[in-house]
Amino acid sequence: MLTVRVLAPAAVGLAILLAGCSAATTSTTREASPGVSGARATSAAVTSAGTSGAAASAAPVTLAFAGDVHFMARTRQRLDRDVRTAVGPMARVLSAADLAMVNLETAVTERGSPQPKTYRFRAPASAFTALRSAGIDVATMANNHGLDYGPVGLGDTLTAIRTSGFPTVGIGRDAAAAYAPYVASVRGRRIAVVAGTQIIDTPLRSTWTATDGQPGLASGIAPARLVAAVRAARARADVVVVYLHWGQERDPCPIPAQRSLARALVAAGADVLIGAHAHTLLGAGYLGSTYVDFGLGNFVWYSSNSVGASTTGVLTLTVSGRRVTGVRWSPALVDDSGAPQPVTGAAAARARQRWAALRSCTGLAAGPS
Repeated sequence: MLTVRVLAPAAVGLAILLAGCSAATTSTTREASPGVSGARATSAAVTSAGTSGAAASAAPVTLAFAGDVHFMARTRQRLDRDVRTAVGPMARVLSAADLAMVNLETAVTERGSPQPKTYRFRAPASAFTALRSAGIDVATMANNHGLDYGPVGLGDTLTAIRTSGFPTVGIGRDAAAAYAPYVASVRGRRIAVVAGTQIIDTPLRSTWTATDGQPGLASGIAPARLVAAVRAARARADVVVVYLHWGQERDPCPIPAQRSLARALVAAGADVLIGAHAHTLLGAGYLGSTYVDFGLGNFVWYSSNSVGASTTGVLTLTVSGRRVTGVRWSPALVDDSGAPQPVTGAAAARARQRWAALRSCTGLAAGPS
């Protein structure tokens, strides 16, 4: 985790979006914000092919990912007790990477009308302070809880994003903002992060999905716009990451909709695909030259109703050029306060073996092709 400064707009003319909102109706880009924890930014000229001239020879970068985070019940108690330590000790693993990311699975509001669904999550704006304090650089909010408290809650969420300056993806005041990438320059390379969700309750899809005239989430249910966003990011970035909310709850194997979307996003130019939603870990490996983790499980979570729901960790990838050349799984268990605690010693070795074995039902390879 290093310091970030604002990057100059790329020659392709995409507008800068600092806080999840943009007046633009076409290609919008969230750039790394001043004062936000993250990778050290160095302005890199982007060629017409979308990569910096120094990318091939630049030093490797490390990207860290964790799963679902929210601040309800016991995790809200952690937040209220000390915002600086709310995420827990696995923050050390996240902050050691050049860029770290999680899924923030909540509306950020204390108002609004609860939506007609079984589970509803919300948190105060201090949630963003907690993420920043943990060394997290960007969060996706494209998930099935981002609008749990309706239009008022969404308005509050967008205001909190803007006020905090914390980078988010997958949510915005219109489709241009919701599908916009977060872009940071890391060790001379431009890293673009796009997010989308395949999980929105069916009765809510029309009101939750961002359009040209409606705020909301970046949807991957009808994936054409998400695929186009990844293709656009590919044209201007050296490394393209996509964080997805997808899969079947408590199913450790990817379902057909995940596999289909993964293939489409790889074809559009994604280098890394990361997933969450199932509340259990799924397998990881390579789809061609793209590294895919189908599911990271819970991370900072309000309940532990099974071993699977409590088993978690941080995925750290080393990226050289466009390829993932190193993979490290740092296992953890969610404790009684809702925070992930590191697993060490012989237990960690066994946890890594179990994690690696999850690949068997994914169709992914152990190495790139």
